[in-house]
Order: sequence, then C-alpha cells, then structure tokens
Amino acid sequence: MGANRTLVRIRPRPNTGFVSQGRTVLATGSDGFVDGGADHGLFVHQTRMISRYRWRFNGGAPEPVVLSNVLQHTWMGYYILVPPGAEAGAPDEGSGQMRPVSEQTLELRLSRSVGGGVHEDVDLTNFSTEPTAFTLELDVDADFADQIETRGPRRQTGELSRQWGEGPGGAELLFDYRAEHTCDRQGDRGTARLHRGLALRIRRADSPPRWENGRIRFDVRLPPGGRWHACLLLVPLLEGEAIEPPAACREFVRAGPPPGERPAATAFSTPDSTTLAPVVINALNQACEDLAAMRLDDAGSDGRGWTVAAGLPMYVALYGRDTLTAAWQSGLAQTAMMDGTLAALASRQGTRRDDWRDEQPGRMLHEAHTGPLQMLNFNPRRRYYGSITTSAFYAVVVAELWHWTGDRERVQPFIEPALKALRWLDDCSDLNGDGFYDYQTRSQQGVIHQAWKDSPGAIVHADGSPAPTPIATCEEQGFAYVAKLHLSEVLWWFGRRDEARLLYHEAGELRKRFNDAFWQAEDGTFVMGIDGQGRPIRSAGSNPGHCIATGIADKALVPPAVERLFRDDLFSGWGIRTLSADHPSYNPYSYHRGSVWPVEHGTFAIGFYRWGLHEDVERLCRAQFEAAAMFDLQRLPEVFSGHARDGDHPFPALYPQANSPQAWSASAVYCMLQAMLGLYPYAPLHLLLVDPHLPPWLPDITLTDIAVGRATATVRFQRKANGASTYEVLRKRGPLHVVRQPSPWSLTAGFAERARDALASLLPGK
Repeated sequence: MGANRTLVRIRPRPNTGFVSQGRTVLATGSDGFVDGGADHGLFVHQTRMISRYRWRFNGGAPEPVVLSNVLQHTWMGYYILVPPGAEAGAPDEGSGQMRPVSEQTLELRLSRSVGGGVHEDVDLTNFSTEPTAFTLELDVDADFADQIETRGPRRQTGELSRQWGEGPGGAELLFDYRAEHTCDRQGDRGTARLHRGLALRIRRADSPPRWENGRIRFDVRLPPGGRWHACLLLVPLLEGEAIEPPAACREFVRAGPPPGERPAATAFSTPDSTTLAPVVINALNQACEDLAAMRLDDAGSDGRGWTVAAGLPMYVALYGRDTLTAAWQSGLAQTAMMDGTLAALASRQGTRRDDWRDEQPGRMLHEAHTGPLQMLNFNPRRRYYGSITTSAFYAVVVAELWHWTGDRERVQPFIEPALKALRWLDDCSDLNGDGFYDYQTRSQQGVIHQAWKDSPGAIVHADGSPAPTPIATCEEQGFAYVAKLHLSEVLWWFGRRDEARLLYHEAGELRKRFNDAFWQAEDGTFVMGIDGQGRPIRSAGSNPGHCIATGIADKALVPPAVERLFRDDLFSGWGIRTLSADHPSYNPYSYHRGSVWPVEHGTFAIGFYRWGLHEDVERLCRAQFEAAAMFDLQRLPEVFSGHARDGDHPFPALYPQANSPQAWSASAVYCMLQAMLGLYPYAPLHLLLVDPHLPPWLPDITLTDIAVGRATATVRFQRKANGASTYEVLRKRGPLHVVRQPSPWSLTAGFAERARDALASLLPGK
C-alpha cells in the first residue's frame, strides 16, 4: 500500500478544538465546551477570560454529534438529546439497533464566530412528535488566569467580581477583574496594575434569561417542530475598552476580517485543485480498501468469491440485502463479491417454516450474527429472515453477474435459488390478495418493517400516524419487477424459454398494475406504499427513486417523479431525504424519517442515467461527492442528517450511530461513476456500452482494466471545452466491443425507441 493510501491522520492536541482570530483564541474540549481543563478557555491577550462554559438541559449534558470548524475563525456544533418529558421508548434491538435519541430528537446547534470577542448563535429545534418543556442553562465562569497559570500554580492575586444586570441591548453578566503587583528587581521598581473584564451580553433570546447559582437560565417550551433562538456576545474588556465581536446573528459563516485586512499572497493551483476529481478518486480508492477490509472469509462462499460485513462497528455480520446491494453496485470494480455473496446466501436460504425466525421455504436471509446473544438464542438473529427485499434482489444480482461475466459456469448454481426466492414472493408475500408484495412479521421478536426502510417508525402516513402492516411499499414492487424481468433474460440464454416467457409476462403485468395503483397525480410521484387496510401511504420520501431505477415506473411518469425528488423538502442539497422535511414526522437525525443514505444515491444515479437524465445524474453525484469531501478519508458514512444545505448549516450532522465504513455506502460511489460514464456491460455479447457525460468538476478520468467477460479494457474519458464528453480505448485484451450507445430507455436519445426495440428482440417471447 502506498503512503498516500494509509489511514494515518495525525492531529496535534486531539482533545482540544481551536477557533481563533488574532489575539483571541477559544480553546474547547472535544465536546465543544470549556470545563476548566488546562489550556482550555477563551483567551484574549493571553488572559483566560472564560474558564467554564457549558450548555446544559435541566442540569444534564447534550450529546455532541458533529463539531467542526468551518474556517479558522468560525465553528459549528450539532448536539442532541431526547426532549425532556418525551416518551423515549426502549432501544431498538432489530437490525438498525437505533437509540431513542435518533427518533425523538431535541437538537442544540451552536454557531460561533471569533473576531475580537465571540458571537454565538444558540438554536434549538424539537424534532420529536411531542411537546417539551425544560430549563436551558449556561454554566459559565471566569478566572482571568495567565495562559501559563492554567497549567501550573496561580501566581497573581486579584479581585474578581460578577455582576448580573442590564447592559447595552439587553441582559448582561459582567466579569470584572483587577490586580496589581509591586516589583523591586534589579532596579526595576514600581507597581503594575491590570484591569480586564468580559461582558457576556444576551443580545436576543426567545425567552427571558435569569441568573441563578452561577448559571444563566432560560425556561423553554417547544411544540413538535418548534424552534428557539438566542444570540450571545462575549465582549472582552481591556482597561475598560471593549473589543467588539462580530455582531450579526446567523452570519457566522461569512464573519471574518474585512477583505482589505487580508494580506496579499501568491495563489497556487493545479488543474485538479479547482475540481472534485481528487475527492472522486480518493473516494473510489477508499471504497476498494474498505470493502476488502470488511471481507468475511468464514461466511461460506464457494471459494470463487467473497462477501463482506455490512459495516463497522455495529454490523460485522452477514446481511442479505446489504451484501447483495454492495456486490452489484461494485460490479465496475470487481465481480468476485457477487460470486461470494450469492453463494453465501444460497447456503442459508430458508428450508422450513419457523415463525420465530420469520423463515419460510425459499425465503432469503436478512441477517446472520455470531455474537453471544444470537448464538445462545436470546433473539432470532443468529439466522433471521425478516426482509422482503433480499428475496427479490437475489435474482437481480444473479442477472448482474451474468451481464458482467457472461460465464455460464459461474451463474448456473444461482439460478435455482433465485427461482425459489421468487416463488416465495409469489406464494407467501401477497398477504391480502391484491397482487402486490407485502410484508408482516410472524415473530414475537421480529422486525416490524421488512422493506428497504426497516426501522420501527419508518413507514408513516401523511398525518404522522403509523401505517399498519401488512404493507406493500412501492420500491419492493420495483425490486420484484426488475428481478423477474432480468432473470427471464438469464433463463432465455440458458435455454429455459417457457420459464423465461412466464417471468417476462408476470413482470409486465405487475408493472401495469403498479402504475395504476401507486401513482398519485396530485403530488406527481408514487405513494410510499399501501397499508394493511388498503389505504395509500401518501408520505413523500425517497422510495419512488427506486421505482425509477428499477424501470417499473411508466415512461411518462418518470419526469414528474424525478422533479418531485429534487424539490427542496426532499433534496437537502447534500442528497435526497428519506422523508420530506415538510412531514410532521420529519427528523433529520432519524434512521429513516428525514436522513440521507448514500447507498440510495448510487441506485438513483443509475436510474436517472437509465432514462437519459444526465443533468439529474450530475446534480445528485455532485451533492454526494461534495458531502464526501467533508468526511474523513472522503468516506461516505452509512447515513447522515437531512439538514438543509444553507447558510445556517454549512455541513450536515450525522445519524448518531452511523457506521463508517459501511459496505453499501462504499459501493455507491462506483454506481455514481458508472452513471456519469454511461457504462453498461453485456458480456454475453462481448459488449461494453458507454455514453459519458462528464461534469465540469470531473473533466478527465481513466479506468484501468475494466473486466467484462474474459476481456479487459483501459478507457480514458474526457470532457471537451464545449462541454461534450468523449472516450478513448487505451488498451484492450480479449474479445470486447466498446460502443458509444445511449441507454435504450433514454427519454432524450433521438433513436431510443429503435434501440430499445433492438435489444427487446433478444428477450423472451420476441
């Protein structure tokens, strides 16, 4: 491994954060607060003017989620806690293992700017479904120690007073310190006097402050979705002269020295320094290493491939849908993970009815754990089948392995397991006889929601009420559709024409029924699902993106459905939220009710490319790679928050228990690149289709040794000055035709219909 691919990140003083400008330095602990530690405090002219500064809720500390400088003189922190008085509920013991704080969340956001003094915006938001009332407290004190004295004995003695009252513009806590020292050393005689102070001014607050027992207190009441704001100024005083901090509320990102005060300097750049290309390359390379590091050699693959754990640190286990998704999304990088994952899941396919494990013959595994509680059967997750997704998606990955390899010997063993899984879908998952695929647990310890969004509160109606099971979600219909469509193609190549025709026909019929039942014209998208009482679930979320990607959406419905995904309530600026920000149950920290999942964006990018929506591909991928640029190692985490990308939120927060690395977040970056390059492998015909549409932020990229069937090709893709993209095959080994061809389903290619008909002639029944 080259030095540039190690994980070494050396940070001096890792337990201290600094926000500074000139002679003013705010040095905090790793939690963003000042708690009297050595070297911590607000230092102005080498004087610690603040020695303790901690926000508390009814006396308790909030949990820091993401704390970061924006610039050297600006900083922002996200903190969360369960709203005082709210019903937290028990921690989730299912596959998500969610903590109550992620589903019922009170957020504290602190935004600081330093310039002479300190300006702090304090913002509270109740992202829970219940009202809350509490006392917000600022525990604050000063000692005016010399910087040296914070690490050793106190040498100066002076008088420090604390006075609470009205100051300029509002309530004020004034610290006033006076000291003197008489010196007679080597002829230097006299008395030196020091007068320093700090005024903590509450310039604005949505409830009145009071001073009690060394703390500034605010009584706060917030309804669901309610917000509260305060603006604080920390004004240093030197010999009675105030050093004013930045004064404007909510301007911390733009706060700083006037342009005329910035020294002139030589500028430096390279062709890549003004693009996202280095981030893209680092993310792709890091994904490769992360997937290799999560390899599970004991998962029972057939020796020709390998499979992976779902993520670190919580998901070091075999997860059916996770590993299948990571395997197919990584096809551009390698195909061995498809071999290993398909084999590992086939060996664990359901063989009997076991309600405690939600197992049935033919059903594919959801998760398999090796921890003590699972091995001792405290819960059913030693081998648990509570997912509808895995059974459909297995066949999709079988077809993907065929598209990339065209290898009969490799694909043959997985055809029967795929057919058994689809038979389980048809025989056991239409629970109310309406022709759609539903889920409902039979286990006393089972997962309530068994579609892609599997957390306990994931699926809610537009009014916020829980949707009762059995539920047919829109994306699961899409997975079943594409599974049957693609497996029918594989069966046709293997000479099983009657079975191929049947699956092809069933896919078409499902598509017709789906578009009739799930489309809601008034919102221009598909309903999230249909609940157990036959009611449509009209909540706006990311689910319809999978309907676009799988092709189950009718051609005429694709443009409005894509437009709906990019409205401000769903598209945060960093990605597409799992639930609309306008929904009463929206919570940017929730596992599935407002967060952003990178894995979905790999799939969505492929879907948008499928329909020729290249501008949407670029917008989606740019948002994700710009997010990746902010995360350590350019590694996209499992999930991050759905905060809007705006002046108040220069970076998103994290889901509190986000795993990183996460297998299907790592694999998503390959899909994004594949969509921008328009790569479509078809090894049975020794064919690699390309249709590059490179954005300005990725003007040049070379892929070395792309493997399609028994061939490899090295291809360079470039963006021209006029915005068009081109490609050049630099090297090729083995039988392979590299052909420029837009997606045959494209809404924009002029010959799309003819191209689609040409490919359709290869399919069963034609």
